[in-house]
Amino acid sequence: MNENGGHKTQRAKPLALLLMALGAGLFAYFVWKARPAEIVANLRQLGVGFLLLLLCSGARKAVRALAWQRCVEQPYKLRFIDAFRAIVMGDAIGNVLPLGTLVVAEPAKAVFVRERVPLLAALAGITIENLFYSLSVSIFMLSGMLTLLLSFPNLPKPLRIAAWATLGGVGVFVVLWLFAVTRQWRFISGVCHWLYGKGVLRKQLETGREKARQLEDKIAAFYQTNRAGFLLILLLEAGFHFFGVLEVYITLRFISALVAPTLLAAFLFESVNRVINVSFKFIPMKAGIDEAGTGWLAKALGFGTSIGVTVAILRKARDIFWAALGALLLLQRGFSLRTVGAETKAALQETSS
Repeated sequence: MNENGGHKTQRAKPLALLLMALGAGLFAYFVWKARPAEIVANLRQLGVGFLLLLLCSGARKAVRALAWQRCVEQPYKLRFIDAFRAIVMGDAIGNVLPLGTLVVAEPAKAVFVRERVPLLAALAGITIENLFYSLSVSIFMLSGMLTLLLSFPNLPKPLRIAAWATLGGVGVFVVLWLFAVTRQWRFISGVCHWLYGKGVLRKQLETGREKARQLEDKIAAFYQTNRAGFLLILLLEAGFHFFGVLEVYITLRFISALVAPTLLAAFLFESVNRVINVSFKFIPMKAGIDEAGTGWLAKALGFGTSIGVTVAILRKARDIFWAALGALLLLQRGFSLRTVGAETKAALQETSS
């Protein structure tokens, strides 16, 4: 690691510790507010149902692995098992590190499979898959927030504000995504060039402008040569959300004794969870934030705050399981967080040179 990178790492450590402390404090507060005894009783009711939750969460990773396979262009082929393992390892990093998903986790997945697929092809594939995933998440959040506002006009103020903000921000993203792909509109690089010309972030955009243009070129080329596969990839990404809704529905079936769960309620729980995931990536495992948002929603839907907090805690238990599995796979491959970070940075420099 170079000296500049070392200084950046040192500066990031206090922020990481602060975010972890903030998340832990929020988590403790909302668990206490929702009554720990009720949460423990809910967890006991789940029992072996937790295995079903693990199967659903595993299926979510599987469909994204299948989507990544289809985003790797010919003549290269990515095996499903390699893609699945890389996703488990990358997600483990993303769940543990603040901003890990944005900075290291996604490009690291390409590093994990470069013995099977050339690094540039794997990195281009995971980048394109992430764009499809982002579109599917945006559509899912839009439909969820719209359903929430139309079905429950008396939502708590924080949820109502979040729903309207999501509709506005995500709606703009979906429109820009569709124009960028179907009309080959170079929006990202255009904004980067405009900011650079105005003297904004000149150091970062010195090379960032060209990287943005290269990314847009790859997306445009993929669209031109794989139009028939677009629908299949989107359907696979939709499967990710289907299994997420199923996971929540199964959870509610086991732990909700007073209110009968419905697929609509599970859909709303999962869509709010997507909003939380997108908005609070910088907090490890969304500690405290997930409990607050899911608790408010559960109360608004009539399930009670403790049910919502229990759902959020079970998500964390599921994430801890997969993070532990990912850590074991990393150790098996001889990786540590430090070596993953170093190899990922080197790989990104290699592909941009």
